[in-house]
Amino acid sequence: MLKIADLGQFVIDGDEQGIIDHVNLLIEAKTDPIAIINEGLLSGMNVVGEKFKNGDMFVPEVLMAARAMNAGMAIVKPLIADQDMPSLGTIVIGTVKGDLHDIGKNLVVMMLESAGFKVVDLGIDAKVEQFVAAVKEHKADIVGMSAMLTTTMTYMQEVIKACQDEGLSVKYLVGGAPLSPAYSEKLGAIYAADASGAVDTAKALTA
Repeated sequence: MLKIADLGQFVIDGDEQGIIDHVNLLIEAKTDPIAIINEGLLSGMNVVGEKFKNGDMFVPEVLMAARAMNAGMAIVKPLIADQDMPSLGTIVIGTVKGDLHDIGKNLVVMMLESAGFKVVDLGIDAKVEQFVAAVKEHKADIVGMSAMLTTTMTYMQEVIKACQDEGLSVKYLVGGAPLSPAYSEKLGAIYAADASGAVDTAKALTA
């Protein structure tokens, strides 16, 4: 008996082939693609997020789970019209200008996408103009910025000021080793200590 819920366990196990096989069988059985995403893939990734937050799963396992989930999403997405795709909101994210660190940012991107956000990833060394242009183009709800150096974290203020000067109504989520909740508050942003915290905060900001 095919069950959508079984997909969640495949995600938790990081079983990419299992997901591909099961998703294809569900589609052949005329299962609603939205249900495959919400009740199978995303529900499994929510469990992964909780386990990661509680220290029961670690970065390599989370990455495996996210890759497995994305393999399923790649099959299902073409079957769904863009306007019907479930989305919690749109986030523009990047590692700020002068900073070339991206491992933490990439994990955040995967976790946000897995949670149901549309993520526009500007990559590393992202400049003010890129953030502003992406927010306008994609009508973003949140700007996410990462910095791993004390010399680059001050650039976040420039991004926020530029968005404000353009009259863009977005919220700001920041993270990285040198940052603190107090510094982030001074910027007018909310601090996330890790990828799981970033997802929880993004959900709260778009609720």
